[in-house]
Amino acid sequence: MFEHWQIPLLMTFLAGFATVIGGFVTFFVNKNNMKVLSLGLGFSAGVMIFVSLTEILDTAQELLHQHYPVKYHWLLFWGFITGVVIAKLIDEFIPDHVEEEDFKEDCTLDDEHCKRKHKIKRAGLLTAIAIAIHNFPEGLGTFLVSSQNIALGISIALAIALHNIPEGIAVALPIYHATGKKRLAIWYSFWTGITEPLGAIIGLGLLNWFLPEAFVGFLLIAVVGIMIYISFDTLLPLSHEYGDWHYAITGVMSGIIIIWASLLLLNY
Repeated sequence: MFEHWQIPLLMTFLAGFATVIGGFVTFFVNKNNMKVLSLGLGFSAGVMIFVSLTEILDTAQELLHQHYPVKYHWLLFWGFITGVVIAKLIDEFIPDHVEEEDFKEDCTLDDEHCKRKHKIKRAGLLTAIAIAIHNFPEGLGTFLVSSQNIALGISIALAIALHNIPEGIAVALPIYHATGKKRLAIWYSFWTGITEPLGAIIGLGLLNWFLPEAFVGFLLIAVVGIMIYISFDTLLPLSHEYGDWHYAITGVMSGIIIIWASLLLLNY
């Protein structure tokens, strides 16, 4: 059992809740501006694609290579497919018409208006689920590193906090456009961040007995499949629908540049 766990756990909490900072961006957005929504959805896709194919993929490969130096490529392959299948199932089980109390709206308007709102709701929910799943192993890893090396853990927690800010934007913006409720958008960004310290708590309580590093690696590569699927199946088509490809691509490139810059700050 870890002897010095309080500071690593606190660091993981702070890193996770940086998503709320991104959620506050909704205070400066006009919910009826479809061009901003198009940019925001493209931004979400850019963040998820870049994080998946760089940071998460590299970490998963490193963990799996340590335990399976010959077969790790196949584990990466099947883990990715597992994530795609999970994303497809999530997509199927979230209904086209989300009727939660917070998402109800006046549908006495034309049907096209309601269809548009439902699409944005589903995009926001799928993005929130994907990022929440991604944050879980992130929190686990941050806690484990910090428990062994506080200085290195601080650097990692800072980097995670920085890139959790655009992730919070990715979650909050479609939720805000779908509901018009800024507080709800921030609340969703909060819940995606809370899985970070949850991962740390799981690591504190169970890692030594039940959760080997190889499993964490497989979970990470599955997250890559989930995030890539949602980006191409939901976020990019909606970004194009509510703007055009110029707005979509501008959003994607902005997401990549901002998330890349936040990760580069780790080295300085």
